[in-house]
Amino acid sequence: MKVLVTGSSGLIGSMLINALADKFEISALDARRSEHAPDVPTMITDGSDYESMSKAFEGVDAVVHLAANAPVETPWPDVLKNNISTTHNVYEAARQHGVKRVVFASSNHAVGNFEMDEPYCRIRVGDYEGLKPGGFKRVDNSVPIRPDSDYGVSKAFGEATGRYYHEHFGLEVACLRIGTVNPQNSPAGSVRSLATWLSHRDLTQLVSQCLTQPLGFEIFYGVSDNTWRFWDTDYAKKVIGYAPLDNAEDWR
Repeated sequence: MKVLVTGSSGLIGSMLINALADKFEISALDARRSEHAPDVPTMITDGSDYESMSKAFEGVDAVVHLAANAPVETPWPDVLKNNISTTHNVYEAARQHGVKRVVFASSNHAVGNFEMDEPYCRIRVGDYEGLKPGGFKRVDNSVPIRPDSDYGVSKAFGEATGRYYHEHFGLEVACLRIGTVNPQNSPAGSVRSLATWLSHRDLTQLVSQCLTQPLGFEIFYGVSDNTWRFWDTDYAKKVIGYAPLDNAEDWR
């Protein structure tokens, strides 16, 4: 299976390429060459330039679209160019070149304002008084979009565009609302990450399942099997057999 990874020089892109290289035939698209995956054929170009970037989609079976400005505080001009325009180009290039499937790196920030509500606002700061793990409704794939930033808006745009390309052109799309992924590969840095952490191996498995299992249009949460997670994983477990192995509680 030939898989194109956009944003290959980033943390997640580099990690996934190294983890999946023995399972898929991988190529890459990025604005810069990756120091961590030097042997992968890579097209270096601006993702917002359709004419140049679309050539990378020739002969590809599936795309893992990671390319974006990742900081939540990314200013609007960069969000528009690198997140929104590039994402639309990815879907259109997939359609034009007969690519069957897109795995889109969405974000929890597409629904980030749920964290202003009870009980999530307390869990994110470690206030568990009167709560028990799983004793509350987790945020799932059916909730309304509630972005918390321009970055979150761009991820909601990517999900909406994916549904459009699925329903009108038959593209198979999995949108992953990814949680906390970091270089340390641990829930380090905040109490919130004890709920939101996604380990490297769980992310690798989630993406692999999205590439290999039957799909239509789906939204899954990218989070490990954390005791205090407030995002749903049952749907991904049911639909694509996601089986997370890690729990942030082991690091507390």
